[in-house]
Amino acid sequence: MSLPLARQRFFQEISQPDDRIDLAVAALYIAQEEYPELEIEEYLNALDSMAQELRERLPAEPYPLKIVRATNRYLYDDLGFCGNQREYYDPRNSFFNDVLERRTGIPITLALVYLELAKRIEFPLVGIGMPGHFLLRPDFPEAGIYIDAFSRGEVLFPEDCHQRLNQIYGRQVEWRPEFLQPIGSRPFLARMLGNLKGIYLQQQDLPRALAAIDRILLLFPDSPLDLRDRGLLYSYLGRLREAEKDLTRYLTLQPDAGDAATITRFLDDLRNR
Repeated sequence: MSLPLARQRFFQEISQPDDRIDLAVAALYIAQEEYPELEIEEYLNALDSMAQELRERLPAEPYPLKIVRATNRYLYDDLGFCGNQREYYDPRNSFFNDVLERRTGIPITLALVYLELAKRIEFPLVGIGMPGHFLLRPDFPEAGIYIDAFSRGEVLFPEDCHQRLNQIYGRQVEWRPEFLQPIGSRPFLARMLGNLKGIYLQQQDLPRALAAIDRILLLFPDSPLDLRDRGLLYSYLGRLREAEKDLTRYLTLQPDAGDAATITRFLDDLRNR
């Protein structure tokens, strides 16, 4: 089965070494599958123009905190970007073109806007894939601060990040230092697609959920949970041979999974069909 053109382009982009993947381009290819007429260069040019305007607002002294404050004033005060708390699970919050046009999104897509501007003004930032939230960190030795793009670029210290996590989950969460480790390009994109997967499953939009999982598996072909979920979706959509293949692979990768017995019975039923 031939892949949509946008997915072919996405695959070409992610086939490079992780540090050479252009996150903005890859994110726009994700959106292009939803919006086939989307012009990638239009949004890249918009980011270039935004970065030029930001560059004109930067302080003479390039201290990290001053650059963060100038970026925050430009993004949130001048341009009006904001976290979309009212419609957090609107899929448009995960499409980079919509985020740039509507100037609202979820933590990871607003972080992507911030990252792309920072890259263009040569201010090193890395993404931090904290559970349940997404942050940024200046990529300097002993920087010690984190940026919450969803909360108007609020500057956080590690203890603040822990409190933010507790607020998100509504309980005390056991803290682990790895929660604040930088995230690579492939995990970043997989997390964006995972958001879309969850939204579409909740909406019972199975074809779009399947498309999101397909692209996660282009990034991580042996992701057990995504193989399992795609196998189950295939079965609901009547694609039984593909379902059997994915679920068998899931059990091979996770023979001791908590649901292994359930999936085994499900597979037996598929084969009987």
